[in-house]
Amino acid sequence: MKRRAFLLACGSTAFAASGSARLRIGQIGTEHAHAAGKMAAMRALPELWEVVGVAAEKGYEGVPLMTEAQLLSTPDLKAVAVETRMEESCATALRCIEAGKHVHLDKPGALGHDEFKTMRLEAEKRGLTVQMGYMLRYNPAFELLFQAVREGWLGEITEIDAAMGKLGDAKQRGIIGALPGGGLFELGCHVIDAVTTILGKPQSVVAFSTPTQSDGVKDNQMAVLQYAKATAVVRVNHADPFGGPRRRFNVTGTEGTFEILPMESGKVNLSLTKARGSYKKGTQSFQLTVPKDRYAGEFTDLAKVVRGEKKLGWDAAHDISVHETVLRAAGVWK
Repeated sequence: MKRRAFLLACGSTAFAASGSARLRIGQIGTEHAHAAGKMAAMRALPELWEVVGVAAEKGYEGVPLMTEAQLLSTPDLKAVAVETRMEESCATALRCIEAGKHVHLDKPGALGHDEFKTMRLEAEKRGLTVQMGYMLRYNPAFELLFQAVREGWLGEITEIDAAMGKLGDAKQRGIIGALPGGGLFELGCHVIDAVTTILGKPQSVVAFSTPTQSDGVKDNQMAVLQYAKATAVVRVNHADPFGGPRRRFNVTGTEGTFEILPMESGKVNLSLTKARGSYKKGTQSFQLTVPKDRYAGEFTDLAKVVRGEKKLGWDAAHDISVHETVLRAAGVWK
């Protein structure tokens, strides 16, 4: 899909799917960092989803525990949220696809690119949706940013500057230390998905890693994504005690700048060389309302997709480009 056509598909604001019949969904795995939050989000949307069970060693109170085979053979099961360990996630998603189920696959999807690409194309071939768990997609500030880009408010994009840090404890350092791509692979994928939504696949990627401790854990990384007329710089620092408040996403073009700071706050600083829509020429700061549940938009949108009321705004080509770029940015793949 052409990038502009793709961006046009991304402007959907999450809203309730029509129809009264609930869709049946289940979850495989509880090991991913977002697993509990995804289960809570599905259960908080009873008008859309009936959670039939979870396939795991330990589950959640009030949710039936079952094997993967039992879950996938549940009558009228429409979708599965895959929340396993990273090493197992892509193979698990492929089994769900082969069973004819739509998939919500948590980020970044797989350790290896060939495995991810095979899985994602198989879903496309079967007419099934794989919704990647990139939470920024449904944040109101990012939805407005994507709208601003596709409608040309900012002119030609020349730069993106983004940072997504945190202070990782011993457990977190153990998790990212076990990953060849370190913290940028595990956390920076959210940012790279947004960059790719705006600019597409980069022409080249240069990765940097400067560990802060002697254990070799990749806890302080940066990547430069180069385009024909733009650069994007992505930083991920797991040794930043003020990482949360400093998380930011700034897009600059020839006719304006759009800054989100902190990243998930809904706080926007918008500067424009001319009035656009309801926004004036010059600089303005405003607060958008952010849903309390950061994952609700994902499963509201997925319900519409499963019902056939729309197509997901991010297709296989996009997801494959994101995964490749994440690996390059994390220094795993040259």
